[in-house]
Amino acid sequence: MKTSTQLLAAALVLALAAPAHAFGRLGEAENLFKFGKKAADASQEITQDEEIQLGRGIAANVLGAAPLVKDEALQRYVNQVGFWLALQTERPDLPWRFGVVESTDVNAFALPGGTVLITMGLYERLRDESELAGVLGHEIAHVVQKHQVKAIKGAMGRDFATEIAGEAAGRSDNVLVQRFGSKAFSVGTQVLARGIDKNDEYQADQHGVVIAARGGYNPFGLVGVLQTLDSAAPNDRAMGLLFSTHPTPSSRIERLGGTMGEKLDAYAGNAPARPLYRPK
Repeated sequence: MKTSTQLLAAALVLALAAPAHAFGRLGEAENLFKFGKKAADASQEITQDEEIQLGRGIAANVLGAAPLVKDEALQRYVNQVGFWLALQTERPDLPWRFGVVESTDVNAFALPGGTVLITMGLYERLRDESELAGVLGHEIAHVVQKHQVKAIKGAMGRDFATEIAGEAAGRSDNVLVQRFGSKAFSVGTQVLARGIDKNDEYQADQHGVVIAARGGYNPFGLVGVLQTLDSAAPNDRAMGLLFSTHPTPSSRIERLGGTMGEKLDAYAGNAPARPLYRPK
């Protein structure tokens, strides 16, 4: 029997804070085919609309694998905090979505185009709103910096572009698009399951604390979360997926300490302490 961690890794619990129909259609076949050719070419940038399509396609591939926590007040609260933080970034116009999923695992995920989710297992370990802001800021930073897009394009590589070209003869555009979509969204899901480059995780930490500070939160909220995770028991199964996809909490704390120093101390002193919403 698979453990909850294995199930979460397989499905990525990409149930989102919006119903499936809210993601809309993936667009006309011709547009998606053009997107496919761009995504397969790691040297060519994709547009923001194409990035959003990529994120929605990955989400649709696993949507419903695990349910949202059935607490509308909780979902609304996390979206309010997340939206406010997203407005402090260079990409406020993305269709941002935030949600808490029903899983005891301790983790959070970001998808291209602005979808961010956090497991209930992690949410329950947070102590105040600044720590939630630290976690969401980190994931928002991944989206802003297009870290997942980079990883997905790298994983697809030139071999996939060659394969597509070889299969083009004798196939209709529609069949080819369907085949590409299945491949691209599957690769995107696999990238999220195994994690991205550690340097991108460190960069998301550094950018995330700045996002939190811009939003009026204590920028050391993320450090508090990492300290909690670092003190977890070595045999804590709920931490398995997080540890397999991220650098160790201690290394992240060390990197943040070297980067932040005393630069954000003033923001910490002026940030009011806000209690975290607790489901009843």
